[in-house]
Amino acid sequence: YLAIRVGVHEVPPLMFAALRFFAAGAAVYGWTRMRGEQAPSKRQWISACILAFLIFVGDYGLLFWAEIRVPSGIAAVMMATIPVFIALGEIVFLGTQKLTGRLAIALVVGIAGVAVLTLRSLNLSGVPIEPLGAAALIVAAACWGVATILTRKLELPASKVVSSGAQMLAGGIMLFAFSAMFGEFGRFDVRRVSSGAWWALAYLVVVGSIIGFTAYV
Repeated sequence: YLAIRVGVHEVPPLMFAALRFFAAGAAVYGWTRMRGEQAPSKRQWISACILAFLIFVGDYGLLFWAEIRVPSGIAAVMMATIPVFIALGEIVFLGTQKLTGRLAIALVVGIAGVAVLTLRSLNLSGVPIEPLGAAALIVAAACWGVATILTRKLELPASKVVSSGAQMLAGGIMLFAFSAMFGEFGRFDVRRVSSGAWWALAYLVVVGSIIGFTAYV
């Protein structure tokens, strides 16, 4: 989260996210093709694009945008609500989990904890929290939760590495499109980007995406 915050203060947020996932996706997917692994079918590409929209545009796009408005520590705590949305999705959509009393208490405590941290009146975070940024993070977490549920429903490549690369590549392309739509290209000056921001991007590409996202998939 700190690496994201470093980057989005010098590169427009959607463009920074696009650079991250396009680079990671191209590297992972290109590597699988060089190894001779089977390319996704048309239906699998459609599934990958659906997940890419939810995860990279809906989740990461909003997260990168919110990092300009919300402290990194609070962003990390709010994104920890992802398991709440996954659990609710399993109860409502998949039917693979039952809403027991113990689970209900756990969900309520988790949500209440995040709510308390973001209440302006209590000011427990030590800094004011912008409501719009906080709302964006909740929507982002919900998008990831929905995507996780859909992963078990959609047809995806048998190879998890191919699936990961395809999703990141599609997500990076979508983020570039949204970045252009919101006029970020006109505000971007590569000469003003510090070495720290480039190192943050490199860290996110390798550790957060190539290693982290592939492990998640």
